[in-house]
Amino acid sequence: MEEIRINKYLSSIGYCSRREADRLVEAGRVLIDGQSASMGSRLTGGESIVVDGKKVGETEDIRKVKRVLLAVNKPRGVVCTTSDNDRAMTIVDMVNYPERVYPIGRLDKESEGLILMTNDGNLVNSILKASGYHEKEYEVEVDKPLTEATLRKMRSGMYLKDLDKSTRPCEITRTGVRTFNIILTQGLNRQIRRMCEECGYEVIKLKRIRIMGIRLGSLKEGKWKKIDPEWLN
Repeated sequence: MEEIRINKYLSSIGYCSRREADRLVEAGRVLIDGQSASMGSRLTGGESIVVDGKKVGETEDIRKVKRVLLAVNKPRGVVCTTSDNDRAMTIVDMVNYPERVYPIGRLDKESEGLILMTNDGNLVNSILKASGYHEKEYEVEVDKPLTEATLRKMRSGMYLKDLDKSTRPCEITRTGVRTFNIILTQGLNRQIRRMCEECGYEVIKLKRIRIMGIRLGSLKEGKWKKIDPEWLN
């Protein structure tokens, strides 16, 4: 096999994302043939990889992995991490898929709706890359009547003090006195909640209903369905 970085290998076999792999390596939790991995460690073939004392595979396994992509309807209260530090049910435990899969991006604990899960780190990186301008659509309910001035402000892009970043212009459609649909092409941390807070509103309900061309549709809460990964290529 061609040389491959340890973080890319761990994401390619579905163990975790590249970012999480970097954290594991930095914490000294990854061993390659019994030796601590470093951030620049490369695999050439035949190495034994151990994470937290458990063997996670041989490097030849990377060619045998069949890509998996799931669409999941996440309920409120479930966390989109691969650990249970929050002491809440994780989406990995909820889905209980027979192979190791992990979420592409996140929905915060109080949000609900569509999230994708996969065992393919390259797919994760492709979808999360901000330069891809991939659309994500949400239904939002706030605590008081919306004004047109507020909707215009959010549509045009706005500065978020907490993150010291500005949002991209986005598409917003009012659906009721206190509700609207919003389509984003970026994924800043708790972006919609921060946008609403900046305008003096509190989000009461936040539900993602679409990622790119994949829609939540009639998928029931807590359930999942398979998607052909080639559909996203």
